[in-house]
Amino acid sequence: MNSVGRLLSRHLQNLPPGKLTWIGLRPERKAVMNTVEKALAMKDLGLQGDRRCIGTPGSARQVTLINQEHIVVVASLLGIDLINPNLLRRNLVVTGINLIALRHQRFRIGEVEFEATAHCHPCLRMEKALGKGAVGAMLGHGGICAKIITSGYIAVGDAV
Repeated sequence: MNSVGRLLSRHLQNLPPGKLTWIGLRPERKAVMNTVEKALAMKDLGLQGDRRCIGTPGSARQVTLINQEHIVVVASLLGIDLINPNLLRRNLVVTGINLIALRHQRFRIGEVEFEATAHCHPCLRMEKALGKGAVGAMLGHGGICAKIITSGYIAVGDAV
């Protein structure tokens, strides 16, 4: 672990917990997200009912997460009032914790342990979903990708 990782690991323990506010599953590529209150996170696979769960076991992109606070920033940059999380193609929306600080760290949501792997950069589909300029607005605000380290259930309202 590098010096930044050691610093983050030590100081992240002092943060108050965040909260899981939304869960979305996409049953197949390009399908509409299904909003659920609870999901089964399966070790090394993904969220049951999400298309990534049937992909490559061990993928670094089993689950995608985004901050509610960043959704507000993206909406502001685009000059719109509100963005429905269904449009963002992320699995989990959290609030009250800086996801970017969790990169390369392990963290828990409810009973499930995750490992943040990479930034989740916006794709060109965001231009269609949110309008012109969406990719630019989402750069740096697209959230993170994570692997599932331990299986279990997560539910809206769980601590992060």
